[in-house]
Amino acid sequence: MMEYVVIADGLEIRHAHEVLRIEQWGRDSVRVRAAQHAIPAADVGALEERPTGLPAAAVSETDDGRLRLVAGGLTVEARIDAGDGKPTVMLSFLRTADGSELLAEQREHFWWPGARVFYGQRSGLFEIHQQFKAYEGERIYGLGQHQHGRLDHKGLVIDLVQRNTEVSIPFYLSNRGYGFLWNNPAVGRVELADGSTRWVADAAPALDYWLTAGATPSDIMSNYADAVGHAPQLPEWASGFWQCKLRYLGQEEILDVAREYKRLGLPLSVIVTDFFHWTAMGDFAFDPQEYPDPAAMMAELDELGVRLMVSIWPTISPLSSNYDEMASKGLLVGTDQGIEFHQSIHDKKMPRDLPVAFYDPTNPRAREYVWQAVKKNYYDLGVTVWWLDACEPELNPGHPKNLSFYSGPGSAVANTYPRDNAKAFYDGMTAAGEPPTVLLCRSAWAGQAKYGAAVWSGDIPPTWESLARQIRAGLSIGMSGIPWWTTDIGGFHGGDPSDEAYRELYARWFAFGAYCPLFRLHGHRDPRGELGSPMSGGPNEVWSYGERCLEISREHMDLRERLRPYISRVMHEAAELGTPAMRALFLEFPEDERAWEVEDEFLLGPDLLVVPVTAPGVMYQDAYLPAGARWVEIHTGETYDGGQTVTVPAPYEYIPAFRREGAEIGV
Repeated sequence: MMEYVVIADGLEIRHAHEVLRIEQWGRDSVRVRAAQHAIPAADVGALEERPTGLPAAAVSETDDGRLRLVAGGLTVEARIDAGDGKPTVMLSFLRTADGSELLAEQREHFWWPGARVFYGQRSGLFEIHQQFKAYEGERIYGLGQHQHGRLDHKGLVIDLVQRNTEVSIPFYLSNRGYGFLWNNPAVGRVELADGSTRWVADAAPALDYWLTAGATPSDIMSNYADAVGHAPQLPEWASGFWQCKLRYLGQEEILDVAREYKRLGLPLSVIVTDFFHWTAMGDFAFDPQEYPDPAAMMAELDELGVRLMVSIWPTISPLSSNYDEMASKGLLVGTDQGIEFHQSIHDKKMPRDLPVAFYDPTNPRAREYVWQAVKKNYYDLGVTVWWLDACEPELNPGHPKNLSFYSGPGSAVANTYPRDNAKAFYDGMTAAGEPPTVLLCRSAWAGQAKYGAAVWSGDIPPTWESLARQIRAGLSIGMSGIPWWTTDIGGFHGGDPSDEAYRELYARWFAFGAYCPLFRLHGHRDPRGELGSPMSGGPNEVWSYGERCLEISREHMDLRERLRPYISRVMHEAAELGTPAMRALFLEFPEDERAWEVEDEFLLGPDLLVVPVTAPGVMYQDAYLPAGARWVEIHTGETYDGGQTVTVPAPYEYIPAFRREGAEIGV
């Protein structure tokens, strides 16, 4: 018999030294926590408050000694598994309606250990393993954003660590009808093997995960958003075109570019000033030599209907005017060993690369300090759009386990850094009475969307292979709870705008970008120059790629303008329901088995099917049209039945896109 007590909407089981807590946590959802001796009183995960207002969970005991907790459409069953003489508590997760198994724990070894493993580290932390059964034919989607080029993660090992282009959000959606969140920000990995699924936290005080059941993938995404927080409504201005390059060397360059867009009659919503616009990293202020009159710049941009997005890095130079105070107040990230510098960069006032520190966004005092500097030097001038770059944080060397945060050791909490950094700006803007803005982040963790966080796919190469990978990356992060997403159109590292071969890639990427949730041109173009201040790469405006590409860009910018009312409706769905804007086909057509396999197409909202071209020299493209609808190709006007693959024109000037018949989307 198991020793247990019934608690509010759940139960708590004790076996040997382990305490196992199972609670209803949202509609058709449960949270499972386990620890040695006692459940920690606080955690830094994504599940902040237990939802209320649901029918009470039912706890019962069967004749054979099993315990059951029924949370709507999800049932959890606990039993004592004897193993081969080493009993342990094992959990299974069942669909309430028919008792079918969604997921079940599995022992790591037939005798010891069990499914939940704690290896003590003499510090109050443990290396924790959690093992589940694997299922033939299971597909696993989400898990953040990765560059391995696959949509289905089954068979892969995914590191749970933040890196440039690799965003760790430990939530996945299974085609078996459930969603799973590893509610643990520790550095670790998930092993999605054929024989088992195993989650590993290298150092954590307790085990913590959340599981939900849903009749459809959209139901699962909705339950997940309810648990970790919904994105706000995307501001109307943000759905337009964003112009960016590495980098504009001051306010006159920025104004000249904005004026040229106006002169050419091209729509422009946002223009960006990239890094090194500051006096020093950590000053959070415009360099007066490059920005002698930022108030006048902001006034002219406002007249042009253009918003300025400012790059904010979390790095603090020892030459910053804020460094000494932040260090003395404990607002910087510490280290377990060595001096408290975590990156090297050639910043302003530096003769070469020198070490810099990071501020600690897990510390509320540090968040407030940084926001007050940002408010004084940017916001009070009219800046309301923030580019939170290098917010993994970008370590050199990349050893997050050596870091010491206000919230805990780096090995246990490092993955929340981008989320907590976004919270600083969200809280600051909210306190200033501002409506939600866009925080463009290079990394993210679970629940970050509720702070108005968008993600882009980082410093990717300018290649056809990279373009193809971005489709999977965007779909994956959408299914991880981040509905606002974009890429650097044309890739980041290089690309010669005068090269005809690269121009073709640019044209295809620009067309893809026009259908992405955010539409943004950025890159460090050739000739790139030395990486360091005051560096500026080559030209990267839509007129930089020759007349043919300019006309292609113009057509797609006009197309985007016509789509913006539809995109606003799509973003309303994302905010209200948790459904991503950029959708894998099966999110809308779960009954179509082929839709679960398609990785090189996507839906923008429910009614616009996009088929990117990801190879040079293509003139015709195969497109799979989901069953259950008829589809109209928006360029040719041809109508096709769903449930088939068709070959359609894909000339240099556009990529195929299909409107669901009967839908009003503006094109």
